Parts: sequence; structure tokens; C-alpha cells
Amino acid sequence: MSTEKDYNGWRNYETWNVKLWIDNDQASAEDWQARAKGAYEDAEADKVFTKLERAKLNLANDLKAEFEDNAPELQGCYADLLNAALSEVDWYEIAENVLAEIEVEAKA
Repeated sequence: MSTEKDYNGWRNYETWNVKLWIDNDQASAEDWQARAKGAYEDAEADKVFTKLERAKLNLANDLKAEFEDNAPELQGCYADLLNAALSEVDWYEIAENVLAEIEVEAKA
């Protein structure tokens, strides 16, 4: 995967758009910040990942599951388009950003 920032400082439009929707709703932003804090507190370093890296992975998985589980029931072309867009979202980049917003990197 390319590491270039192609859209408004984000990997791509789809990633930027999901983060925009998270941030544009105060309750959503606060919910994801609370989840990020929990992910960091619950994360444990291992032989492969630091505590922060594990928190990012866990939060990215939570973000992906939440958005996929709450996607509307669509059929045909519209379902294919929505699934294609969701498959382009860089959940790890969003998780990394949310964790940075709560400044856990200073604790790592």
C-alpha cells in the first residue's frame, strides 16, 4: 500500500471522508476518543508490537467493524459501490490519528 497522502493530508478520499464524519458529530468524536483511550489502556506490548502499535491495531479493527456493521442494507450496484469504498478506508490511519488526538503517544 502506498504511504503517500493523496487527499487533504490523508491516504485517500474514503479515509478522509470517514474521519470527517467521525469528527463532524461531537458525540461520535467523543465516543471514538473514549474508545481510543480504552484501546490504549487495554493494549499490551508483545514481541512484535509496542503498546501503542497494539492499541492502533485494536482500534482500527473496532472502527472497521463498527462502520461495516452499521452500513445500510443495499443490493446490487449500490452495495458493490459502498463495499468498494469501505474497502479503501485506511482504518489504521484513522486509529493512529484518534490516538494522537488524545496524546497517548507521549505516554508510549
